[in-house]
Amino acid sequence: MTGPLPLPYCSLAYFRMATAQLPHGNCSTSAPSFLCGAGWNIPSPPVRNGMVRSASRRHGSRRGSERIRSFGCGMAGISGGADPVGRLLVQVQNDLEHLKKKLVQTSQENGVTVDVQVLETAIQRTELGLRKHTQDYLNYINCSPMTILHDNKEKYTTRVSKWAPQLEAAKQNQKSLVSDLQNTRPHPPTSHTSPGQQHRLTLSTRIMCNPGNLTHRDLLSQNYGISLPLISGKPKPSVPIERIARGPTVSHLSVLPASHRMDASLPPPPVHEKDIQKGILSLIQRGLIPPAARLTLVPPAIKQQPLSLHGAHARRTATYTQGKARNHIKTADTSFDADHIHENTSSHLDESENQLPERGLETPSPSHNVSAKTTRTSTNVAWKEQQGFISPESQDAWALTPVTPDTGHYFTIHNCLLDPTAADFQVFKQHYCFSWGSFITFLESLQKLLQNYAIPTAVVNGDKMIAATLDQELGRTPSVSQLLSVLENRSWVQKLLSHPGQRYKGRDGKEAAAQKIQATWRGYRERVAYLAYRRQRWAAGVIAIAWLLHVQKSRVKKMLQESRERHLQNFRSRWKHLASNWNHIRTCRRSIIHIPSLGYTEKQRTQTLDLHIQQNLQIGRLCDIADPNVDVIYISPVKLDEETEQYYRKLLGLRAAVLSGNPLDATELHDRFTILTPEAVNRFPNHHMCLSTLLKYSPKTLQRIRNLTQGRETYVVGRVPHSDDLAVADMIGVPILGTEAEVAHLYSTKSGGKRIFTSANIPTPPGVYDIYSQEQFYTSLCQLIIDNLPVTRWLFKVDDEFGRNGTAFCDIAAHLPCYAWAVKERRRYSEETWKQKWAQEKVLQRIAQELPQVLEHYGQPENRSRNPTWDKFLQALVSRGGVIEAFPPAESITCLTIDLLINPDGEIQMLSCGDQIHGSSPLQCVGSSVPQCSVPPDIITSMCNRIGEACKTRGVLGYLSVELLTFIDTQSLEQQIWATDLDLCYSDQLAMTQLMLYLTNGTLDCRNSRLTVPIVPKKVERPRHKAQPAENIILDRVAVLSTRLVHTNLSLVYYNVFFQMCKAHGIGYDVKEKQGTVFALLENQKRHRIGMMSIAEDLQGALMTFARNLFIIHQEISAPNMQGETNFKETVQEIETILGVTEENKLEFEG
Repeated sequence: MTGPLPLPYCSLAYFRMATAQLPHGNCSTSAPSFLCGAGWNIPSPPVRNGMVRSASRRHGSRRGSERIRSFGCGMAGISGGADPVGRLLVQVQNDLEHLKKKLVQTSQENGVTVDVQVLETAIQRTELGLRKHTQDYLNYINCSPMTILHDNKEKYTTRVSKWAPQLEAAKQNQKSLVSDLQNTRPHPPTSHTSPGQQHRLTLSTRIMCNPGNLTHRDLLSQNYGISLPLISGKPKPSVPIERIARGPTVSHLSVLPASHRMDASLPPPPVHEKDIQKGILSLIQRGLIPPAARLTLVPPAIKQQPLSLHGAHARRTATYTQGKARNHIKTADTSFDADHIHENTSSHLDESENQLPERGLETPSPSHNVSAKTTRTSTNVAWKEQQGFISPESQDAWALTPVTPDTGHYFTIHNCLLDPTAADFQVFKQHYCFSWGSFITFLESLQKLLQNYAIPTAVVNGDKMIAATLDQELGRTPSVSQLLSVLENRSWVQKLLSHPGQRYKGRDGKEAAAQKIQATWRGYRERVAYLAYRRQRWAAGVIAIAWLLHVQKSRVKKMLQESRERHLQNFRSRWKHLASNWNHIRTCRRSIIHIPSLGYTEKQRTQTLDLHIQQNLQIGRLCDIADPNVDVIYISPVKLDEETEQYYRKLLGLRAAVLSGNPLDATELHDRFTILTPEAVNRFPNHHMCLSTLLKYSPKTLQRIRNLTQGRETYVVGRVPHSDDLAVADMIGVPILGTEAEVAHLYSTKSGGKRIFTSANIPTPPGVYDIYSQEQFYTSLCQLIIDNLPVTRWLFKVDDEFGRNGTAFCDIAAHLPCYAWAVKERRRYSEETWKQKWAQEKVLQRIAQELPQVLEHYGQPENRSRNPTWDKFLQALVSRGGVIEAFPPAESITCLTIDLLINPDGEIQMLSCGDQIHGSSPLQCVGSSVPQCSVPPDIITSMCNRIGEACKTRGVLGYLSVELLTFIDTQSLEQQIWATDLDLCYSDQLAMTQLMLYLTNGTLDCRNSRLTVPIVPKKVERPRHKAQPAENIILDRVAVLSTRLVHTNLSLVYYNVFFQMCKAHGIGYDVKEKQGTVFALLENQKRHRIGMMSIAEDLQGALMTFARNLFIIHQEISAPNMQGETNFKETVQEIETILGVTEENKLEFEG
């Protein structure tokens, strides 16, 4: 063989040198000392039955790997794969062992000296075997990096071998592989290495690093007599000098361009293969894949397949069949011999480890333990299937006797006792000997639990017990769930534990039962006592809370009473000041605060639809600025937008044009009036508070009112009085031109008005007031029917209701069965005789029998939303008080509204009078015509004076409204006038009358029922000497007023569009002629309500203008399929009826 000496040959020479110096008896039991000192730790393989065992069963992997690492001191360690050097070493050891035995045997038998030639022949045979595998080994190591291990990296430097070109490539990676071998191989402790051994180790390492050095050759020749062959020197290959690379060494990854991020319509950039290899997450982060893209794996990572489901019955049947088949297997046939299994398993492992592959010794992989554990687990599972383990729930408690294999992981507790002599327990104890200390305490607790509940059989799992005993090592007492967690038949044991009475079958069961009974009885007794105590304590708490609430309520009530009493006293004192200085105040510069608040009860306000709009119907109060000495502060219940405020500024600015008769003089008025909205309107949108209450809780608005009224005479004009009106007036410090709230509520009721009319000798409809029981109601109504048989319809009114909300009627003549018979009975007697009780008794009894049923079926409440049935209306009437009055027995009825003012000085003024215009019902007022023309003015004046005097005597002052009705009596053919209602408040008719007088500069003479307006004559050019000042022409006018026009389609049209539409149809107001149409905007949110006033020369013209306007507006804002909810049609029909009567009267007067 030519060329450099192979590395295995050098290693063999070292081995021969070492074995030649050792005694023959130790050549097979230890490795050369220089190899051991270098850290290769070559153990001598034990000899058994003439075969070399590689390792024991448990430590075969570690020792086998050490054997692989042991032979390679002169070459690099080989990682992975089969190493032929290890096999050769074993063969060399076997040959030497056989040679040793042969020499010993020969010397003992013959007693002659062994021939050296024989030993030399054996060694040569071994060298031939080594040379045979040299070329294969060199080919093998050419593919594997080789590393030289040494202790100090700084002391020795790696050199390139001159005679081993195959190692040059491996020497380049020497540093990294040395660190890997040092991390994976255990090092011998330094304390066992002597200085001499360290020197020998260093010397050997030097020789191995550079065996071609001349010094090393001489050293080997002098010390060991080994002459290495002369190797011709070759030039050393030049080793490239590594330079430090500066700058980035990795190319940038491609990202989505900025233009593509801004414009998604651009085509996507190409994605290269190197970008795809970075993964989907990298592509998303760099923007190459949109974040919202829906990704789909092809083929999918999870393949969906249908899963067949079996019912619980099929499962129980299969379990029962398997258990029944397995129970027939005998216990002896299914038992296992633990020793036999252990021996067979050990021998199997030994045999498998002793078998050497043909390609060399295999190095076990690190996953050997995991696979072994998995194999054991699968073996246990297969063993359980062979043994026929059946769920304990399907077996009898005492017949269940599971058999466990002696694998050391399980053992069985029978009859609640641990058997230390049981084979499975012994194997279990031996297997877990290192954890037995904690197991003993845990098993004692488990045994106590099983004894307490008489559990016949329990199978303990050691692996589960290791996890369960961790808490016990921390000083915690194991719980029942932890004790049961170590059992294999946990479900069956847990079911047995939950069985009622199972605890009393175990140890000390009778004592436990007795304790349970005693504890239950004591618990029941204490529970009863505790419940009684808790009821008493709850009752005491309720009483205490009720008492505290009562005390608190009483204290608050007392405070409110004191506050209201103080407000009332201040109101009275300020009223006296107002009365004494009224003549001065009414002529001086003053401010009037208008608060159109509806101070009804909370229930009435809740049931009132659009309460805030109802309170804003009197926005015409702004026209009090017609007096140049008056400034108006109007408190609005709704927030007006800029468009609505601008409309009223322009409307009030027409005053200059009205006075001069020139439309060009119209301006936009910005001063002398202020519209304020309390800030509490937005804070309490759904509390249905009246305007006075909202103003009371609006400190900013109150402060602004103080600033506006500072230094001038001021008083408040309200609407429906409320206690908060006094509070607001007291906060501002001004008087109220009105009546006390309590007095106003008393006489504003239907019964209160009847009392005032009676005291003033004003004729009223036949009726009864102050009704508070059903018996009184039916008795009074029966008597009224008998006394007034010509009356065919009777009205029923609730005292504290307003409008038609608390009104009902019934046509007695049409629905009472005995009405015709009663009329015949009445004709039998004279008028004086009929007044006797005995004459009416028979009729009275029959009417009393039939009347309740007639009212129940034919009584009709006006407002069905408030009182849907007669029973509810009757209940409201008798609970809150009410009246019964007759409806006029005539075909034509006219209702009038008279507005009065009782000044603080006692003067009574008639401010407005008008005839009512009804809507869909004769009891519902929509508007009025001013002035009235139905009753002689002197009669109205006389009646109003008497009503005013009666009110003054009862302390009623300020504004009040009287409702009258007139008709022609069919019997006497005389005009009858009845007083029907009295409202102690500022009316809607009076507010619209103020607007009418402001825009016409007219005068309303209620004592003569005449409205006169001055007309500025047209200028006529005359000579200067004949020029005379032109006098105004006084003309009569009639106005039709309404604030209750409703049309839901108005909300679809903005106000500016609405006015343009009216202008296109000629609907407007002429400031010269003082006639035309004016609208009152009430709010700007829903916009479905509106006020309108038409002024003409006579009543017929005013009614026709009003009706024409309604017709045009309805046609413009309505479609055939969207008529909307409106009262325009009923109002036009009522006006047409009035026009017909007016035309007839006109013809009669002309005829």
